[in-house]
Amino acid sequence: MGAVVGTLTMQTKQRRPSRDKTDDELEMTMVCHRPEGLEQLEAQTNFTKQELQILYRGFKNECPSGVVNEETFKHIYAQFFPHGDASMYAHYLFNAFDTANNGSIKFKDFVMGLSILLRGTLREKLEWTFHLYDINRDGYINREEMTEIVRAIYDMMGKYTYPALKGDVPQQHVDAFFQKMDKNKDGVVTLEEFIVACQES
Repeated sequence: MGAVVGTLTMQTKQRRPSRDKTDDELEMTMVCHRPEGLEQLEAQTNFTKQELQILYRGFKNECPSGVVNEETFKHIYAQFFPHGDASMYAHYLFNAFDTANNGSIKFKDFVMGLSILLRGTLREKLEWTFHLYDINRDGYINREEMTEIVRAIYDMMGKYTYPALKGDVPQQHVDAFFQKMDKNKDGVVTLEEFIVACQES
């Protein structure tokens, strides 16, 4: 996710010195969502007002409408993994940011998730990661979900995956995950099992 932050914070464009009325009108028609007041976001996140302003400029640079759909998100994320296919992992990541489950990410959604990932407590970060892995959002991580996540990570890393992807490697990772996480051996990992196992590492 740091890669997305990098592109959003480092690729902000300078405003053109001369803008005519048509440019302004076009920009206004494209802006379909404006963020809540920065003061409110500052109170709800671990970012300063200045940091939020920088993040918002980067967000608007990549997404002029103020809303990110999944295809745009995948396109941005794919730029950081040119040797692999990041589309499936980006899909899961998008769903984790799309807390309203409406197919779009607004600036508030993005910055709230980013605040947890970058500056949240250990428990908050682990909870966010658990929800990323809990693809069907039923409160458990099962073997099928973990297999999909592992395969998506291998696809994303592409030829730089180590060890090289062979038929049974993803399954070995899933087996190791469940060996460590599934304390009561019931075939699913709960949030508390996940947090406890991660903190034991």
